[in-house]
Amino acid sequence: MKRRAFITLLAGASVWPLAASAQKSMRRVGVLMGGAVTDPESQPRIAALQQGLEKLGWKVGRELQIDYRWAMADVVRTRVMAEELLRLRPDVLLADGGTRAAALLEASRTVPIVFVFAGDPIAQGLAQSFARPGGNATGFTAFELTYVPKLLEFLTEIAPRTRRIAVVWNPATNISQYSQQMMRLIEEAAPRFAVQAIMSPVQAPGDIEAALARLRTDPGCGLLVPPDNYTTVHRKLILNLSLRYRLPAAYAYRYFVADGGLIAYGVDAIDPFGRAAGYIDRILRGEKPGDLPVQAPTKYELLINLKTAKALDLTVPDTLLARADEVIE
Repeated sequence: MKRRAFITLLAGASVWPLAASAQKSMRRVGVLMGGAVTDPESQPRIAALQQGLEKLGWKVGRELQIDYRWAMADVVRTRVMAEELLRLRPDVLLADGGTRAAALLEASRTVPIVFVFAGDPIAQGLAQSFARPGGNATGFTAFELTYVPKLLEFLTEIAPRTRRIAVVWNPATNISQYSQQMMRLIEEAAPRFAVQAIMSPVQAPGDIEAALARLRTDPGCGLLVPPDNYTTVHRKLILNLSLRYRLPAAYAYRYFVADGGLIAYGVDAIDPFGRAAGYIDRILRGEKPGDLPVQAPTKYELLINLKTAKALDLTVPDTLLARADEVIE
């Protein structure tokens, strides 16, 4: 029996090199993602995280173990996955989005948490301030307000005949002061681009259908979809209706354009995960999350779907094409 056990241990070592010797020093990171592992958007994000950690000297699988859990946009599952990660006794936790970060924070007030894509970390109770978050959480916000007028700028540049722009969002999921400021910025910026911003709050798919149907008889109308979890969930409905009613539309996330939307300008979805690796590294080396400032995005991307532009009989200016980070044909 002893000989058989020894052979089994050797076999395990061949699959997981140095596992026995590294067991005592192996550090552990728990990652709670909002989507599904099969989502094409997920893999580049976790790759950026792991590559960032490797560049900082952490050999994943030898010095660092990363445990992933996938919430799949389900509130109940999010809580279950958060508690499951805590039972693994991680040294640091990473949360994809403010909702996942809040679930981890509810589960533990001691384990360090790094969040990415938190819309309003102050209002969500994740941090006391941007400069000194305090507590056991810090990270990276999903956006900052100064970029919002760019959505209006790019939409009027690609569709210059637009005179009225409906802003579709769900106030139930955007009740924070931060989001209210965003709406004010849109209204204030609209006259600079010779357009009127029409606030069109929605709280159900029927509201989305009604809001966009009202625009179909007005050839001077366009659509703006700012950052909002609700409209992201219902993006296929919004995209289908905008194309059916021939509405030029601007979005805050790249995947709207990848799925057929006209134009998007927003935060690079991959970059924050690479930056989060830096905070995880610093925490693993002894720094406290409460002393690390919450950071705003530093990298934005402009995407244009030429196929959709042609379907809407729009000619994309060469100056706009030159500024685009990606053009889908």
